[in-house]
Formats: sequence, C-alpha cells, structure tokens
Amino acid sequence: MPRLEWPLHVVRRVALATALVVALGAALWVGVGWLEERRSRCADGVVELGPADECVGVTDGSYVFAPHLDAVSGKIEEENRRVLANADKEPYVSVAYYTSFTTTAEDSNSAEGVRHELQGAYLAQYRHNRGDLAATPKIRLLIANPGTRSAQWQHTVDELIARKDSPDRLVAVAGLGPSTNENLAAIKRLSEHRIAMVGATMTATNIQGINGYVRVAPTNEDEAYAAAGYLKRHGVGTAVVIQDVAEGDLYASTLGTAFTKAFQDGGKHRLVAERMTYDSSVSSAWQNELRYMPGQLCQQRPQLVYFAGRGRHLTHFLDALANRSCTDRHFTVFAGDDTTNLSAEQLAHAAETGVEVLYTGLSHPDMYRSAPQAVSAPSAKNFQPGGLLDQWFPHDPREDGGALMGHDAVLAAAHGIQMAARWQGQVVGDAVARMFHQMDGTQQVAGAGGFISFQNNGNPRNKAVPILRLNGKGRVEFVEVSAAEGKPPQEQ
Repeated sequence: MPRLEWPLHVVRRVALATALVVALGAALWVGVGWLEERRSRCADGVVELGPADECVGVTDGSYVFAPHLDAVSGKIEEENRRVLANADKEPYVSVAYYTSFTTTAEDSNSAEGVRHELQGAYLAQYRHNRGDLAATPKIRLLIANPGTRSAQWQHTVDELIARKDSPDRLVAVAGLGPSTNENLAAIKRLSEHRIAMVGATMTATNIQGINGYVRVAPTNEDEAYAAAGYLKRHGVGTAVVIQDVAEGDLYASTLGTAFTKAFQDGGKHRLVAERMTYDSSVSSAWQNELRYMPGQLCQQRPQLVYFAGRGRHLTHFLDALANRSCTDRHFTVFAGDDTTNLSAEQLAHAAETGVEVLYTGLSHPDMYRSAPQAVSAPSAKNFQPGGLLDQWFPHDPREDGGALMGHDAVLAAAHGIQMAARWQGQVVGDAVARMFHQMDGTQQVAGAGGFISFQNNGNPRNKAVPILRLNGKGRVEFVEVSAAEGKPPQEQ
C-alpha cells in the first residue's frame, strides 16, 4: 500500500489547530475551576458547602455567618485586630469557638442560643485580654462554623487543624455544640491533633475520657440526679419516662437512662410503666408517636412525666398532652437542658398548653442570688442587669444560659493558657490540656455558672445545676440550685 504523505503546509496547519484546541481546552478548564473557586468562597477560611451552599469554616469575625451575629462578630473582630496590632509587645495564641452558627429547624440549638454563647465567649476574651482577669498570652477568638447539624464538621475541623501554626497559633477549641455523633467525631479528630477542647453545652454522659477534652456543662447524669433530688424532696413518687431513640442523638439516650437510674430507689419512688419511646429520625412518624402517648398516660396516671428528648419535640408533646381525654388529671412534665434552646415564641406556645413544665438548665443568671457561694460573684455580675453584656448587647434576654456557658468554656481555656505559660514555659494544645486537670482548689475556674474543676474523665466536679420553671406567660423562672447529689453544692 502506498504511503500517504501530507504536504508540509497542511501538516503545519493541523499541528497549529491541534495546539490551539489543547490550549483552549486547558484555558476553559482553568477558567471553570477559577469561577467555581470564586463561587464557593465566602471569605478567607470560609467556603460554600453542602446542599444548601452554607458558608462554613473559620473566621476572625470579619465574616458574619448570620445577620443576627453581626454585633458580636464585630466586637470579636475589633478585639482580634487590637491583639494583632500589639503582637510585638504582647504574645498571643488563638482559641476557636465551634458550634453550628447557621442553624435551621433541624438543629437542636437555636439561633438565639448560639448568639448568646458567642456573646459569652467574647466576654471571656475581653476579661482575659484587658479586663479584670487580664493575663498573657493574649487571646485571638476565632469563630468556627461546621454548618447546620454540624454536617460539614470535617471541613471546619481541618481548617482548625491547619491554624495550629503561625500566624494563628491555635491551641484550644471551645463550644463544640450539642451531643451528636458529628460533634463527637469532631472532638476525636481534634484530640488526635493535640488541640485542647472545652465543651460548653455538650451533656451526653458517654462523651468523656477523651484526651484533651473537658466540659463546663453538667453531664446528663448530673442533671438527672439533680432533678430526681428536687422531685423527691417535693413529694413526687411515680413517674414515666418518654425518650427519643433516634440513632446518633447521644443527649436523649443518656438522659433517659440516667433519670431512670436516679429516680428509682426500690421504695416509694418508682416508674409506673416501661419507657415510652419515639424516633425523631423518622420524620413521617414521630409526631404521631407523641400524639398517642397521652392516652396511655391517662391510664397510668403518673405524678410526673420525664421527657428525655429535644426541646423542639417537647413542644409537640405538650400540644398532645393538652388535648388529653382525662382533663381532670394534672400532669407535670420535667425535661432536660435542651429545653433552653426553645425560642421565645416556642416557649410562649408551650405555656399556652397549660401543662406545668420544669427542667434542668445548664446555667442561669439568678443562680448567683440563690447560691452565692457556688458561683463567682465578679463573673456573675457581668450577666446581671447593667452588667457588661447588658451594656454591649442590650434588649437581648439571656435566660437560656447560653452566654454563661460560652463564657465559662472560653474562660476555662484562657485559664489553661495562662497556667501553661507560667508552669510549662510553652503554650501549645497538649500543654493547655494538661493544665485542665490542675484546676482544683485555688486554681478553680471562676465560672459565672459555678466554680469549675475537672475530674480525670473531663467532667466537671460537682457542677451546680439550676432547676427552672416555665410560667404561664412563657417566661423562664429560676426555682433553685441543685447538683449531682440533689442539693446545692455548698450544702454537700
């Protein structure tokens, strides 16, 4: 077969055309990639991820994750800039506050709750940097958002890990969100990278014994014993437990078990029926499951219904209970701390049902008045009318206790940083974490929600627990201070 030979000018044209196609293809690919990067980037350290294109990641306050966070984010950004401006005179490290700041109806923590946590975190930063607890090194406070239900935790945690080195010098993460599998996974990964952690509102009893992790919140077991002690002193002898069995909700599963153990004593305090359950992970069924429970309660006639589920499910249960057939029967419902995540509108709606509701909170500003020996007065005064938070963020009621818990979590991290600088000579994550277990006696954290020291497993030692009541106007009333032994800490 004769060989086909192309003229030289044709060969050159074909080669040139081929090169142009390759170049245009490469340019188009780079251009699309550049546009995608531009589209997905919200700010330095913050990108769009997930089906709802949430902006997740880490910021110094210059980016605002939600409009209602604008005021507190601005305060944090201003303080962070001041710290950087003075870096040649005063050394600094960074602490991140991590929780879901872009909340939806699917989150157990509310928009108000996370705003209050961040306000309290800023107060602790201010007090440590240039307030009544001023110490070195100074703290830059970073804001870390893993998205709704912490679905993008892996991206945000990786961002935090990358900030261990200069210029951020991240040594600790506070907050850490509610008790879910996603947040537990985030804690374990941060632990692997030797970053110190202080949980603010995480209460599931089985999240403990993790290297570098402590918490300022009472455990569910602490809450259950505090509730049981209160109820027994007030003559409650019979109860029924209602529990969410959704897989991955560590809060509900450990709370129901803890109350069962705390309340029953083999004598006059007993459960009159097996635990009643619903599964909030089955969106098509859980409301119906709650709706049928009042009929059973009318037959069992307990003095108390203990609700071991999220606050947003509690409101549906109260609606069902208000429509019970045994209208002559009075029921009291007792719940856990997730009730504090209900918005003002949800609380008002719950009050309209006419059902008496009590619950254990994480903290409350009125604890100081009831048990002054269990709470640091200088810390608590910042949360009273006219205090610093009231001056900075007026007309924002903080009865949910979120601000106190955010403050105490960052304050514990700051205390660990100060101790590491003094005794270890270096401030890195594992050095700070070691200091958590030295915070006893005169080295306790002067918390606004109670003095804090930590057990070896990371849980707070004998943490004060407030008993709260929802009144008929939908407002939260402080009842008393209790603790794991069922009475105020100073009486034990």
